[in-house]
Amino acid sequence: MSLFSENIKHLRARKEISQREVAEGLNISRDRYAKYEDGKNSPPPEILVAISRFFHISIDILLSVEMKKIPMGELLKLGDNRILLPITVDKNGDNLIEIIPHKAKAGYLTGYADPEFIENLQHISLPFLGHGKHRAFPVEGDSMPPHESGSFIVGRYIENLGEVLDGKTYILITKTDGIVYKRLNKNGKNDLMAHSDNTFYPPYLVKASNILEIWEYVCNIGRNDKEQKTSEIDTIKTMFLELKNEIKALKNR
Repeated sequence: MSLFSENIKHLRARKEISQREVAEGLNISRDRYAKYEDGKNSPPPEILVAISRFFHISIDILLSVEMKKIPMGELLKLGDNRILLPITVDKNGDNLIEIIPHKAKAGYLTGYADPEFIENLQHISLPFLGHGKHRAFPVEGDSMPPHESGSFIVGRYIENLGEVLDGKTYILITKTDGIVYKRLNKNGKNDLMAHSDNTFYPPYLVKASNILEIWEYVCNIGRNDKEQKTSEIDTIKTMFLELKNEIKALKNR
C-alpha cells in the first residue's frame, strides 16, 4: 500500500466517515474510491485535486508525508486551500530562488499559484541557504528596521503552523494586506499576532483563513550602503553611561 493510500485511509478514519461518504463528496463510485485506499489504482490529476480539497490537505503532503505521525492540530488551515506551490529548478533539478520585483508585488496575489507567473520571474541561487524552498520578497516602508524600501527579504516556505516560532520574523501573504514582513506570535490555534519592530505601528491580528502563504526569514539582500546614524535612544544610553562613570569616579576620590 502506498503512502498516499495510507494517508487518505487515515484521514477518513479521523473524520469517522465511510468510504461511500467520501466517494459521494468526490462524485465518484465507492468501489472506485476503495481502490485508491487499497493502493490498487492511482487517482488521475482531477481526482487527486478533489481528494486534496475534500480533506483540506495539500497534495504535496498527501503524497510525501506520513500523516499518522503529524499532530493534525498543528497543520495550518490555509485560506482557499492552496493545493500546490509552483517552483522553478535549474538544469540539475535544484530549486532556484524566485525574486518578486516591486512592480510584480501586486500580481503575486493572483499569480502565486500560477506556474507560468512563477516561471517568468527572475531567479538567483544561494546554495549556502541549504534545504527548503526559498523566495525573495520586496520590502516597502519603515515598519521593520533596519530593512528599508528597495531591499529584499529571502524566506523559506513553511506549511506547518508548528514551525512558526514566537518572536521570529516571517513574510505573510494575505488576501487583505498582500505581502507583509512582520514579527509573529501565536494567539490561539489558528490566529497570529503580527508585530512591527517600529513601535509606531501597532500590532494586529491575522486570521489563518486570511493567509495564503508563510515564509520564514532566512536572510536579506540590501541595497543601501548609507552610514548608520546613531539613534536618539543610543545617544541617551551613552549619556547615562558616561554620567554613571563620572559619579563612580567622584566616589572613588
